[in-house]
Amino acid sequence: MSNIKVLLAEDEASLGMIVKESLESRDFTVFHAENGEEALKMYEEEKPDILVLDVMMPKKDGFTVAKEVRLENKKIPIIFLTAKSQISDVLEGFNNGGNDYLKKPFSMEELIVRIKALLNRVELKSNTEHIKIGKYTFNVTKQILSFNDDEQQLTHREAQLLFYLFEKKNQILDRTFILNKLWGNDDFFNARSMDVFISKLRKKLKKDENVQIINVRGFGYKLLC
Repeated sequence: MSNIKVLLAEDEASLGMIVKESLESRDFTVFHAENGEEALKMYEEEKPDILVLDVMMPKKDGFTVAKEVRLENKKIPIIFLTAKSQISDVLEGFNNGGNDYLKKPFSMEELIVRIKALLNRVELKSNTEHIKIGKYTFNVTKQILSFNDDEQQLTHREAQLLFYLFEKKNQILDRTFILNKLWGNDDFFNARSMDVFISKLRKKLKKDENVQIINVRGFGYKLLC
């Protein structure tokens, strides 16, 4: 992870310093902002590889920062840090462009695992760059889902999940396996997070009625196409 640039937005000075020093000790380059406006300015100036945003910040909160960043950059990974844990808060985070969601208090090792997972784009390996999913074409490398002339840019987490669903098409993708593979563990909070991503993929695939992602209760999900 050397030379990886992280923009950390955290208004609690002591926590921000701890996270910054911990990441720097592992060879990340870290830019620390203490409010949302400062975070957006640093984003423009430093061109980071990933954003780690506290949700509750002065001037502009993390959701607002993410929303503004997403207007010009659909690909950069965004992790939210928050003490909130309600499903409505998780939904708001993902709807504003988040890729992952980490509850406070968290361990540094868990944050680093999440960062590495989002930046590790070599996981999406296929024999072909383009995959046919019903009437859709999935560009694995560029993480673009196309239907005729309509293109949808997927987030990295959406692309990872769709790729694994496709690898097991018409078979059950084990829930525990995919949670451990993409989220790091299969706890309740991450399970709810995955459900949100499944819902997002269903909406993106709705133009072909022959493509479905079904829930196999107690086991996992199945991509039918």
